Amino acid sequence: MTDPTSAGSIDGALIRRGDVGYDRARAQAVWNGLKPDRFPEVIVLAATEDDVPRALARARAEGLRVSLRSGGHNWSGAQLRDGAMLLDLSRLNRCVIDPASRTATVGPATTSRVLASALEPHGLAFPFGHCPTVAMGGFLLSGGLGWNSRAWGPACEYVEAVEAVTADGRRLVCSATENPELFWAARGAGPGFFAVVTRFRLRLRPQPGAIITTSLTFPLPEVERLAAWAVPMALRLPPSVETSFVLTAGEPATATADGTEPANGTATATANGTATADGTEPATADPSPGITLTATVFTGSPREATDVLAPLTGCPFADRALSRQPPEPTSYVALHEGADGSWPGEQRYAVDTLWSTEPYETQLARGARRIAEAPSGKSLVLVPVEPVAPDPGGGRDMAFSSLGESYLAAFAIWDDPAHDEANTRWLRRSMDTLDPLGTGSHYIAEADLAAGASRSRRSYAPADWERLKRLKAHWDPDNLFHSYLVP
Repeated sequence: MTDPTSAGSIDGALIRRGDVGYDRARAQAVWNGLKPDRFPEVIVLAATEDDVPRALARARAEGLRVSLRSGGHNWSGAQLRDGAMLLDLSRLNRCVIDPASRTATVGPATTSRVLASALEPHGLAFPFGHCPTVAMGGFLLSGGLGWNSRAWGPACEYVEAVEAVTADGRRLVCSATENPELFWAARGAGPGFFAVVTRFRLRLRPQPGAIITTSLTFPLPEVERLAAWAVPMALRLPPSVETSFVLTAGEPATATADGTEPANGTATATANGTATADGTEPATADPSPGITLTATVFTGSPREATDVLAPLTGCPFADRALSRQPPEPTSYVALHEGADGSWPGEQRYAVDTLWSTEPYETQLARGARRIAEAPSGKSLVLVPVEPVAPDPGGGRDMAFSSLGESYLAAFAIWDDPAHDEANTRWLRRSMDTLDPLGTGSHYIAEADLAAGASRSRRSYAPADWERLKRLKAHWDPDNLFHSYLVP
């Protein structure tokens, strides 16, 4: 059972392995239905910001390393580490809006849904995560590819300052002028960050005057025709248009007894909705086979949005479409509501991402071939076109960077634990197909970190990786904080 006397001055709960409530706290720490077989020795549910330095002091005294959880959406479950202290920040969810300065102060557990709802009455916005339940902590620390990031840039670019607790228990404010090296790392280091962020100060944007979305769904064999027409068009559209392709597996193939992948012919379902990285969200699945092209525009007025989307709505072979959603208005709240039911936590997920030098057309063709072999009909390959504004001048002083000409994310999604091996194997073989030379990079928030140590290293430019290693050694010389997940 939980021993409150052993928690000392910690206001929250301290649960040791074997205590009543341990299994529940461990399971809740990972949103994914697929729970890694890793077991922290102690779980601390921080009730206040003051609990953070207290928990770190206890970890140092007991010789425990520390891992962190804000909302638990890390697909690989990097927050679960054997023999460690899991410091659970999911109760640190304050959200204070200052409309006059267009800033917000949020805790690491504040979700996209909560922030969007708080900003809407003030006519303010932010590059929210696509998934409404993704917490700001992991989202911002990993970079934050969110709604309208093609125009606005990554969400971490809007972090003006963080309050952090270092390995030795000091509370620091980190910004471009105070502790700038730690601030640099806090904007992109992800699960390898070597301090505990307890608050983020965010710069906000005016809310777009109109948000309009439209989509077209085609049979999967049309993938090359659709890519040849839509990719160049999408790249020419203004940055305020977020365009994505979703290839979905359809009816599941039957896994073989040894967990190998059976052939599944052609895909037999598609997703009718928008999705981009970091909490990516397809909308409700359409039962027919195919590939869905979705565009969402964030602009000044409905008329302007209609004009901007005209090239997409004028598809020359629209008569081949299985379904067509004409442009219609939406909102951040509606976008989140539509996404909310698409990723139930009881499902099992394995996910990887790829920044590549290959063109989108090539990757869409490869993705179509792989999705046809998926052992689960719920799996998908998502290809958002330019998911984040480019930084050609290198002016962003942050650990995060986009590292390729094209981007995609592959999602193995299934229900039955007996199919874990088959689906994980499909994902990793798919990534080998999509990155045949093994030279691509990854987005740390959605990388298959358990696939190998190179996944973490290849999520950063080489100079940035070396800088992160130096800063880790400086700020955490005793290696209190667990770094990137290595199998």
